[in-house]
Amino acid sequence: MVIKRFKISSFFESRDREPGGKPAISCRYFLRLIGVLTLAAWFAGCGGPEPAGDGDLTGRYVDRTGDLVADPPENEEEWQNPRELIFAYTPVEDPAVYRDVWSEFIDHLEKVTGKPVIFFPVQSNAAQLEAMRAGRLHVTGFNTGSVPLAVNVCGFVPFAMMAYEDGSFGYEMEIIVPAGSSAEKVGDLKGKTIAFTSPTSNSGYKAPLALLREEFDMVPDRDFEFRFSGKHDNSILGVINEDYDAAAIANVVLNQMLDREVVDPGGYRMLYRSDTFPTTAYGYGYNLHPDLKEKIEEAFFTFDWEDTGLQREFSEEKFIPITYKEHWEIIRQVDRAEGITYSDR
Repeated sequence: MVIKRFKISSFFESRDREPGGKPAISCRYFLRLIGVLTLAAWFAGCGGPEPAGDGDLTGRYVDRTGDLVADPPENEEEWQNPRELIFAYTPVEDPAVYRDVWSEFIDHLEKVTGKPVIFFPVQSNAAQLEAMRAGRLHVTGFNTGSVPLAVNVCGFVPFAMMAYEDGSFGYEMEIIVPAGSSAEKVGDLKGKTIAFTSPTSNSGYKAPLALLREEFDMVPDRDFEFRFSGKHDNSILGVINEDYDAAAIANVVLNQMLDREVVDPGGYRMLYRSDTFPTTAYGYGYNLHPDLKEKIEEAFFTFDWEDTGLQREFSEEKFIPITYKEHWEIIRQVDRAEGITYSDR
C-alpha cells in the first residue's frame, strides 16, 4: 500500500488555465456540475474568470467589519426572531439516524434559547444551501467545502466546530480503491472511473481535483472518467461494492461508518491521504436577532457531551469557537486555485 501526504501549498502556486485564459473551473461550469436550478439563479451575475478572493460576498450582503461574513441588517426591523428554530446537520446517508444523534443537543438548544427546535433532515447540499438562503434554516452545520458558498451566497455565519479534548480538530481527504484493485499508486488510476461526492465538497471534489491535476497531471475526461455519488457514504460503499474504481472521500465519514460497522475494513485500500482540513462548521443565519445569536452560541459552548449521541457518534468531545476568516483560509485557497468565484459584483 502506498500512502502519500498531500501538501496543500503545492498547487496554490499554479493557476493552470484552459485555452483562452479561462480557469479550469469557471463559475458557470461549476453551476453545470451542481446541476441545480435554484443555485443557477444565485450565480446569474457571475461572469468573470477571476478566481475567488477574500471578501467575496454577493451583493445582498455587507461586511462592514472585515471578517468576511455577512453583517446583520442595519435596519433592526429586518432582524429575524422566529417562534421556532430549524436545525440541520450536513447531509448524510441516513438523516433519521442523526436525528437521534443530535437529540440531546437539540434539547439543550431548546432550553438555552427558550424556543422549540425542529430537526430538518436535509437530503442534499443544494437543499441545505437553499433553505439557509431562503431563511427557512436557522442553525446548521455545513460540510467543509460548502462553507464558502454558504457564507458568500446564503448569509451563513460560522462560529463553532467540533474538536478533540486537546483542542485539535480536522479530517483528511483520502483516495480509496476496492481491496482487490490492481492500483498501487494514484497514477495507476488513469483510464479508471473515480467517484466524487458533489461539486460543493472540499475533500469529495475540489481538493482531489486540484491534487490530481497539479501533482499527477491527471484531468477529468482526458485521463479518467468521474461520477458524482452525492455523498461520501455513497462513494465509500460504491468502492467497496466495486461500482467505482476509486473515490475521494473524507476519512471522518469513513471512520464513522467503520465504528457503526456499516463497512468492512477489509473491503478497501487507501492510496492517498491529505494534510488536515477543518471539519464541519456550525453557525446561523446572518439576520437572526443578536440576542438569539448569543443564545445559540451559548448552547453550543455549554453543551455537556458526556453520555450523549454526539459523544457516541463522533470522536470529538467538544465545540470550539472558530472564525471563517482564519480557519477557512486554506479552503478559500483551494477555491482560488480552482478559479471558483461567488461574488456577483
